[in-house]
Amino acid sequence: MYKFIIKEFHHIFRDFRTMIILFGMPVVQVLLFGFAITTDIKDARIAILDKSNDYMTHEITNKLLSSGYFILGANLDKDAQIDKALRRGDIREVVIFEKNFADKIKTEKNASVQIIADASDPNMANLLFNYTRSILSDYQRELFRDKEFPMQIQTETRMLYNPELKSVYMFVPGIITILLMLISAMMTSISIAREKELGTMEVLLVSPLKPFQIVIGKVIPYVLLSCINASVIFLLSFFIFGMPVQGNLLFLLAETVLFIMMSLSLGIFISTVSQTQQIAMMLSMFALMLPTILLSGFIFPIENMPVVLQYISMLMPSRWFIIIIKAIMLKGLGISYLWKETLVIVGLMLFFIAMSVRKFKVRLA
Repeated sequence: MYKFIIKEFHHIFRDFRTMIILFGMPVVQVLLFGFAITTDIKDARIAILDKSNDYMTHEITNKLLSSGYFILGANLDKDAQIDKALRRGDIREVVIFEKNFADKIKTEKNASVQIIADASDPNMANLLFNYTRSILSDYQRELFRDKEFPMQIQTETRMLYNPELKSVYMFVPGIITILLMLISAMMTSISIAREKELGTMEVLLVSPLKPFQIVIGKVIPYVLLSCINASVIFLLSFFIFGMPVQGNLLFLLAETVLFIMMSLSLGIFISTVSQTQQIAMMLSMFALMLPTILLSGFIFPIENMPVVLQYISMLMPSRWFIIIIKAIMLKGLGISYLWKETLVIVGLMLFFIAMSVRKFKVRLA
């Protein structure tokens, strides 16, 4: 019995994949959950439109930026720049000071600050507004605590792209992305692994087909099936959850097909490095699901994460597609705004196809 237990320990320690599952995955999950899951605001990019440009608006601006919650993304000169700044997606909020701010405080005993937030992520928009209003209230108490007559800084808020702050506008694009990626990758990840298990891979490898042709042949049928799946998901989103489509529907469908092809290419790559269907499915489900949910910006803001995780999130295809789908559906943007994200998805697709072909060539050699 003693020798059998020792033998079992040797067998476990000898299997590298088992060691990764036993010790590697818990460490990665704890680090991801610990650093990625946070609702705190940190380094949110805001824009300032200062129509007064006096000492008081400068003090408020400095107080906002020194709080640690905000960083200055842009200084705007006119109202026409507000929508453009928020449409790009890198600015979360615009703070607008009215004209003659300090003079109105002194003469009329009140002045207003308008806060315009990107409410495509309603939770983040609410947090930003509450943090901003709290800092303005603190400044008001410090400035006017010795004044005989009450003076007030009024805050006006405006939520763009989702004025009713419906949470479904945030969750549905993320769910669409996760479903398309996981289902598409899982479908193709088991395809070549199944060929290996059934022994038909050797037939493909000795056939006249080139590795590139085998990979493309594996991907195309699943593209059609995934497009049907995507159509069903979009129809449910439109008619059941009331998701709007402010942008071009054909552009949305084209970006969706591109993302599906990228996901299928990723699934093919996973299948080329997996010896069995079980390993392929495990990699598709567990290795993709957690990073896709935590590092894509679907639920937790990427700018709140440590810098290392922010760089890692750039490798997550889901991050870029969520940006695309929200921008098209909620903001009505086109390729002129989204060409960078589109190029990233194209690059990832070509990378996974190239790696899959390379794995085939290794086996052929």
